[in-house]
Amino acid sequence: MAIEAAQIIGQKSRLMRREEVAEGTMAFHFEKPPGFDFRPGQYVDVTLRNPPETDAEGNTRTFSIASPPFENELTFTTRMRDTAFKRSLKKIALATEAQISHAAGSFTLHMNRAKPAVFLAGGIGITPFHSIVRQADRDRLEQKLYLFYSNRRPEDAAFLDTLQTLETTNPNFRLICTMTEMSKSKKEWKGETVLIDKAMLSRHLAVLQGPIYYVAGPPTMVAATRQTLLSAGVAEDDIRTEEFSGY
Repeated sequence: MAIEAAQIIGQKSRLMRREEVAEGTMAFHFEKPPGFDFRPGQYVDVTLRNPPETDAEGNTRTFSIASPPFENELTFTTRMRDTAFKRSLKKIALATEAQISHAAGSFTLHMNRAKPAVFLAGGIGITPFHSIVRQADRDRLEQKLYLFYSNRRPEDAAFLDTLQTLETTNPNFRLICTMTEMSKSKKEWKGETVLIDKAMLSRHLAVLQGPIYYVAGPPTMVAATRQTLLSAGVAEDDIRTEEFSGY
């Protein structure tokens, strides 16, 4: 079904390339439209124009921008559920045109550089943090950043190699990964294997009160982690959340 032009708001872009970045997870790289500005952690709506198939969920999806602002492309990373939109995104020809909305959202790094940021990511919730920490590395940001990244297995962890490299290039960045179902993995893992809880946070943070916390992932993970932080004495105003539903 054709999309009426009046329904589409934003700028034109073209699909440049796509790649698998973890088992069942793909990254789609689009041209950055001229003059397109965003802050790390923001999101956009991506609309496919006349896709090969569609369904009741429509031809538009909301994606956090996984790439940092300094790059000349916009990267959207998603679990490949079996929907018409994602099937279309996987098989349309390179250079196919799409519509990208203006960036929106306030899930961005706070401006008080004296207060550390603690990022808590579950699965595909890593996408906004990937943008934030890569830009912070590029800007040589003088702010303590801690990223706790939870997956079932290393095979499921998108951007793991990149994040591990960032820990070596940015002295203000620490990466703490946990793999909670290593019995199902074929890889070796010597890091954490527990769910993110108060005890785990306390092993890696000097104090739990004081930093600003950012939580992104599936709704159940976000709700449980938020409750963990509150029960640990973290002020509600110091917790920011973003749920990733259906991805």
